Amino acid sequence: MRNEIASTDGRFFSAREGRGRARVIDFDYVKMVMSAKRVARAKAKDKRDDFHRRSMAALQDANVPFLIGGAYVVEVYAGVSRRSKDFDLYVCPYQVDAAIDALARSGYKTEKTFPHWLAKAGRGREYIDLIFRAGNGLCEVDDSWFERAQDGELLGLKVKLCAPEEMIWMKAYIMERERFDGADIAHILRRCAEKLDWPHLLRRFGPDWRVLLTHLALFGYIYPSERGKIPTAVMSDLVARLRKEVPAAGRKRLCRGTLLSRKQYLVDVEEWGFRDARLERRVHMDAKDIAHWTKAIAKEAK
Repeated sequence: MRNEIASTDGRFFSAREGRGRARVIDFDYVKMVMSAKRVARAKAKDKRDDFHRRSMAALQDANVPFLIGGAYVVEVYAGVSRRSKDFDLYVCPYQVDAAIDALARSGYKTEKTFPHWLAKAGRGREYIDLIFRAGNGLCEVDDSWFERAQDGELLGLKVKLCAPEEMIWMKAYIMERERFDGADIAHILRRCAEKLDWPHLLRRFGPDWRVLLTHLALFGYIYPSERGKIPTAVMSDLVARLRKEVPAAGRKRLCRGTLLSRKQYLVDVEEWGFRDARLERRVHMDAKDIAHWTKAIAKEAK
């Protein structure tokens, strides 16, 4: 049990049972410690910003096109700021090797962490992600991403930002037990729904339109007063598709849950006899990629 008493001279007394005297904690000392932590955080941020700027400059000097994504773009479009060490740069698959080579020449340690969607480049404890697809093998970055990109400035450099439609598409499939990007999508929709290219977004989802409908339905639940921001024609179209669907009786048992979570639906494809949707032709994964992606679950959990 601990009792704490503030004195009138700016000091703090802490008394413990069984002790015959009080311990004095000086507020000046506490302020000094807090100030030191703030300085350390600021230095770490400056160091990280410098690393990110040098990374982008290396790619620009090598004429390797890239787009800014991740937390920075969520802040731009959704107005939500969060601390993150991740720095996501999006590149086309055919530009990945050029990006790796450019960064390697600048002294970075590089690797294709997951050859079907992600490469990494780093120096010391800092690293960047080079993303060219989603982890589920969908949402491949193509030239149209760059055609639709928005101009921006980051750390003093002129850059291109992933369009909000592509960010919604990419994030829509992230439904892991430990991570769900639905809030990012809801926040982007709150700010950008009325300016989105909805026909383009519908085309992006294609046969996965149910995933888009799910997020739009959640948006209406989260923000009842903002439902009008989603075009009535879009909701009507998606709901009509839902009503017209017929049961998939007689078809091979397919589990698309693996496109949403690499772990939570493994029992379906490994024990219950469902076919893994990641092996469909439209998905950029094969059995080797799936095995590598699955094996990493335990490693990343540690």
